[in-house]
Amino acid sequence: MGRPAVRATAVVVGLAVALVAGCSSDTDPEKVPTREPATAMTAPEPTTPPAGTVQQVGTGIEALAQAPGTDVIAALVDDGTQLLLTGSATDSEPRPVQLPHEAVTVLPGPDGQVLAPAAGAVLRVDVDSGEVTEVPVDGDATAAAVLPDGRWAVGTATGTTYILDPASGAVESTITGLVSVDVLVAAGDDVAALDRRQTSITELNLADERLRMALRAGEGAAQMISDPYGRVVVTDTQDDELLVYTLDTLVLRQRYPSGPGLYGVAYDEARDLVWVTLTGSNEVVGYDLSTGIPREKQRFATVRQPDSVSVDSDDAVLVIGSATGDGLQRIPIGGE
Repeated sequence: MGRPAVRATAVVVGLAVALVAGCSSDTDPEKVPTREPATAMTAPEPTTPPAGTVQQVGTGIEALAQAPGTDVIAALVDDGTQLLLTGSATDSEPRPVQLPHEAVTVLPGPDGQVLAPAAGAVLRVDVDSGEVTEVPVDGDATAAAVLPDGRWAVGTATGTTYILDPASGAVESTITGLVSVDVLVAAGDDVAALDRRQTSITELNLADERLRMALRAGEGAAQMISDPYGRVVVTDTQDDELLVYTLDTLVLRQRYPSGPGLYGVAYDEARDLVWVTLTGSNEVVGYDLSTGIPREKQRFATVRQPDSVSVDSDDAVLVIGSATGDGLQRIPIGGE
């Protein structure tokens, strides 16, 4: 598939106003305006049966991630103390993995692994064996991303990002200046951090160990992903807007009203769709971003409170996690 066209839309007028003041690491995090981190809108009782199949797992699901190179989905449950490992396309009994520390989320790691940031460490979980390895971190780890060269970027609750060697745990560089680092993504050779307290997206200069350009990410940025085309997608759950950026020179390319309770987001490489969850209507929607404005391609009813979403692109299955204990949902998405 060729690289899609990425055009700025009219709603980006006034972009300069959205620049976050102080785009270098000299910014004092204690002096910038902040807000409480955005959380998912409380979902109503569903009025439409959920699409696909629903597997009861007996607890609320806090986050989902697929281990690269596998069909295994890891669901974070029990206040971050346990992972449930299950196939994306099957409803076999989930395999529990007890975590040594309470994790804040679960993320794709290196092939065959998922990562779970926690207090004092990033937990690396082999989804085949269930083995858990701790990579020590100075502070409460809140975000992690695997860089193209195999190193990790790890963010903390106090706004520091470490670039480290996961084999030795050695820190190679340290970048400060944000209030919190809640999500990290790598888009090619570029790395971006989402700061929910400043509701901002910031590029990181790894070589010079400093922040680069920053932009406001709506009024209540919640989640962030990147895709193979260098796009970075943010969900603004306060304004229910889907925000699409490109890095290198940080630019807001698209801004689109999506629906009530916009929260979770995942990318489908096979169909080149961005999937978002709407907790206000218990739905998941797939958008094509290849033109100047997102185009809706598919929409499905979900379980209640669909805070988490993951996509198995190879098997064409959308996986939704209910935060209220209504189950793990699998939706076939092979057709239009």
